[in-house]
Amino acid sequence: MRLKLLIASLAAATFSLPVLAQKPVTQMDVLQHYGQLVHASYADAASTARALQDAINAFIAAPSEAGLLEARKRWLAAREWYGQTEAFRFYGGPIDGEDGPEGRINAWPMDEAYVDAVADNAAAGIVNDPGVKRDADTLAALNEKDGEENISTGWHAIEFMLWGQDLSADGPGKRAWTDFVDGKAPNADRRRAYLKIVTDLLVSDLEGLTAAWAPGAKNYRAAFVADPASLTKVISALGILSRAELAGERIEVALDSQSQEDEHSCFSDNTHRDIVANALGIRNVWRGEFARADGSLLKGPSLHALVAAKDKTLADKVDAGMSASLKAAEAIPAPFDQAMLAGNPGRTKIEATVISLKGQTETLVQAAQALGIKRLNTALPE
Repeated sequence: MRLKLLIASLAAATFSLPVLAQKPVTQMDVLQHYGQLVHASYADAASTARALQDAINAFIAAPSEAGLLEARKRWLAAREWYGQTEAFRFYGGPIDGEDGPEGRINAWPMDEAYVDAVADNAAAGIVNDPGVKRDADTLAALNEKDGEENISTGWHAIEFMLWGQDLSADGPGKRAWTDFVDGKAPNADRRRAYLKIVTDLLVSDLEGLTAAWAPGAKNYRAAFVADPASLTKVISALGILSRAELAGERIEVALDSQSQEDEHSCFSDNTHRDIVANALGIRNVWRGEFARADGSLLKGPSLHALVAAKDKTLADKVDAGMSASLKAAEAIPAPFDQAMLAGNPGRTKIEATVISLKGQTETLVQAAQALGIKRLNTALPE
């Protein structure tokens, strides 16, 4: 009987203990987790780019149609992961600060004749010019030389080499694998060398960005996450990507011109997926979460939680807007270069995405104000 009474007393005492309040998320918590998020995102972009590199190395060692198709598949897969990292730009960080590699990695639009033969000029480009050295330093120096469309490196140079010009309305470019075979196409050896060099350079640049955000090192990340002022940069980057870059440069410009030259990944017809990946990257940062390439989920202190502590209704409104933008982007049909044309039913879906992105930018500005950030820049840096 005494034992039963003791157990009952202990049970009552246990249930009467006060519930400990959950520790509120702080700005420094959010910045520390942001460092983890950025590092993981670049690490996955680099690892999937290495898978692309392996496929390209195998292809150029023994060109075949199957090898070219596998390289294209790996480019498309790796592009999904890089696209999400675009949310880490626009504040002078390792990617686009002074001497940053962004221009080497993702510059566009691209004048394909600057690199290789095109439909009306079989002798065009670096590949067909024996006076151009075949090394990384030379090709990097030629990138954007004498014109911003003179792109010689990065995702879109590789894309052009794998697909060639997109000359059809119903699909991407149709470059023949024999373009890389000696005796089948002029300068095939130079074309193989060029493809390898620019792919190796892309991997190297992505690995450098991963290192800049690595934990436990005296690098950019260490200083960034320790500075409370960095929170403004994090939120501003989302606003700039949402409004000025994605809605503006990457979508509205193409809608206005209706020119294939103004779509982001025009050779592979992957522009619709670029837009989705960018929109997802914005929401990743807002939510403090990232679904990794290995299937794991990285999740931690978020901007959403930080804003919710001040104004939950507003925080949920921002979150809903980002989900709406992502859903709108996923509804854009491929190929983008046809959907954007006047009279095409797909154009309204693209326009709806622009409207949603603009709306989420407005709520982001309000969220920043709730955190005491009086003026949030959403325009592209000069």
